[in-house]
Amino acid sequence: MNYAEIKTFDVANGPGIRVSLFVSGCNHRCPGCFNEQAWDFNFGQPFTQETINYIIDTLSFGAYQGVTFLGGEPMEPVNQKGLLPLARKIKETYPEKDIWCFTGYDFEKDIIGHMYNECPETKELLSYIDVLVDGPFIEAQKNLNLVFRGSENQRLIRIPETLKTGNIVLWEKEM
Repeated sequence: MNYAEIKTFDVANGPGIRVSLFVSGCNHRCPGCFNEQAWDFNFGQPFTQETINYIIDTLSFGAYQGVTFLGGEPMEPVNQKGLLPLARKIKETYPEKDIWCFTGYDFEKDIIGHMYNECPETKELLSYIDVLVDGPFIEAQKNLNLVFRGSENQRLIRIPETLKTGNIVLWEKEM
């Protein structure tokens, strides 16, 4: 797996101050995507153990609320393989910090309907994700007033509660 960028002190891609990891590689190719350069799986730098160590060390600063995975497409199977050791280490080291993940895949149809049983990493990776922002970016539904999403079709899904109940539980902006 490659990554396009790591942003520290990011406040745009989830609540609080975050470390945001932009992975490389996306097959959705949504018109109007804000990060077209990350469509290429070979773009950026190799994601290594040193990258994981850097993110874990950065998170030691107490102001961080969590980490956000976006891209590119974090839920591409090849990217799940790369992200799983990082997600595992984050939750082992900082169980109080949350993990958000942005995906162009539909949660029910693509992730639960296919990946959950077909991709060996999906089930464990989902167990570490607190909020999944799902659905492709649709330029015709772009709305700059939305919180932590780009188009009106996208949802902010609380993964632990959703998996526990079997019903979609949405994240609401915490006041």
